[in-house]
Amino acid sequence: MKKTLIVVDMQKDFIDGVLGTKEALAIVDRVKEKIALYEKDGHEIIFTRDTHQTDYMSTNEGKYLPVEHCIEGSEGWMIWDGLEIPDAKVVDKPTFGYLGWKDYNFEEVELVGLCTDICVVSNALIIKALYPEIKVSVDASCCAGVTPKSHEAALLTMQMCQVEIIGQ
Repeated sequence: MKKTLIVVDMQKDFIDGVLGTKEALAIVDRVKEKIALYEKDGHEIIFTRDTHQTDYMSTNEGKYLPVEHCIEGSEGWMIWDGLEIPDAKVVDKPTFGYLGWKDYNFEEVELVGLCTDICVVSNALIIKALYPEIKVSVDASCCAGVTPKSHEAALLTMQMCQVEIIGQ
């Protein structure tokens, strides 16, 4: 069975940059270990990258989250040093959830990354809606939310929508 690991938005701005948190920093090593396991077993690995332009503050998201972040080409937009691997796909997404998942032939998907309560939950639910019969899981120990409370709320939401929560 083809397994896919989706590493959501493990970018500098979300780890130790303008939107960084101690919880995000704390998961980096576990995410790196998870990537290494998938790579060792020859499974597919896809990174998503939150990608905004210099007009971010005038966008709808910029009005609700008025913190310029992940501007394409900036240091904060880069995937955290040491996580990227050769031959992994990178998907640039201009919003919380990537709508191109419909073009993949997923058989089993696991998601890790940031932020549990925004981009991880959005992508997990999109994938589950597109592929209702496959196993979709999220490793809670390899995710962090904006706050610990919103992280837990997102995990519960995903669980209620038949996304398996592991690593708790």
